[in-house]
Amino acid sequence: MDPRTLAHDFQLTRVPADFLDDPYPYYAALREHDPVHALEGGGVFLSRYADVLSVYRDPRASSDKKAEFKPKFGDGPLYEHHTTSLVFSDPPLHTRVRRLLMGALNQRAIARMEADVIHLVDQLLDRMAERMANGSTVDYIDEFAARIPIEVIGNLLDIPRGERGPLREWSLAILSGLEPAPGKDLLDRGNRAVSEFVAYLRVLVAERRKKPGDFESDVLTRLIQGENDGERLSEPELLHNCIFMLNAGHETTTNLLGNGTWLLLTHAAQFARLRADPTLVSTAVEEMLRYEGSIQLNNRRLLAPMEIGGKHLPAGTFITIGIGAANRDSDQFPDADRFDVGRKPNRHLAFGQGDHACAGMNVARLEARIAFGRLVARFPNLKLSGTPERDRRVRFRGYRHLPVRL
Repeated sequence: MDPRTLAHDFQLTRVPADFLDDPYPYYAALREHDPVHALEGGGVFLSRYADVLSVYRDPRASSDKKAEFKPKFGDGPLYEHHTTSLVFSDPPLHTRVRRLLMGALNQRAIARMEADVIHLVDQLLDRMAERMANGSTVDYIDEFAARIPIEVIGNLLDIPRGERGPLREWSLAILSGLEPAPGKDLLDRGNRAVSEFVAYLRVLVAERRKKPGDFESDVLTRLIQGENDGERLSEPELLHNCIFMLNAGHETTTNLLGNGTWLLLTHAAQFARLRADPTLVSTAVEEMLRYEGSIQLNNRRLLAPMEIGGKHLPAGTFITIGIGAANRDSDQFPDADRFDVGRKPNRHLAFGQGDHACAGMNVARLEARIAFGRLVARFPNLKLSGTPERDRRVRFRGYRHLPVRL
């Protein structure tokens, strides 16, 4: 199909099967032929970097999702969760929650985490080495990529290790409800996961109120006790933003680690370059975020009319931000379809921009920098073993299974 037709026919609610494997030809067609593309229901899809950046930075573009999520979720647990969490709210809720979270995730807190993350990564690599010593295959996602963020966020909230088992499945179920057209089964699983997660957190919070942890290192204690000026979260705000922290930190980092490893294993020259020069690990992580972003889509709703890409959009318009599309825009990134572990500058939009820039971006960067640095040093001859299984979702891009061997 020619690019003009690809752009004309594109709809997020019925993407072609090959889109899930490789959406970038569709994004390229949209950037070239219809960069402010009309979606069914009256919204638009943005694919150019400049347009996406302008929406991220404009106060007329609201993150509040009540109008969008009410018909999608009704009055159930998914609606309560997604309209109470930091990422889908505007001031004053967004300001209050973000200030409390950022106080707990400041540079001192990040620095304190480093030794624990190194220890965790080395333990996981030791286990992988044992499994692969005789030529066996291991699933990189299950054995490594998914375990790191669960443990890191579990430590931040001081969730007992023996109680972390359900966290990953709860996270996957809740976030899958954000797909453009989730079916009933997906919504049922998501609602059930929110209810179970909230019930668990109520007990954990009650225990933490009785026996607070260290205010500097225990994020849950910090959120419960609030700041010195008396700012505190309500009970629903507290519970749902704990869920948000786990979900956001788990999904994005698992996908970053999986996508990044797949890129290294399928780009031999870049893998060799990183092996030869380990100081490139930070720029490599940024390029992984740009080239195969964990989150491909974001959304806004216009509170006032706005001119975007030469089109006048009225107040109330739903905007779908094509993060993955913007990050492959050659007007911003020379040779944008080339994976380059040393790319500079690299002003990608994987973590958003403006007031809603990802609150946990430095935690994710820390995890990825340590994970890739030590993985490449420990397993310079790592290879794919079999066919990876890609997650079949539109909003999130990653792997369910990634078999590897030495």
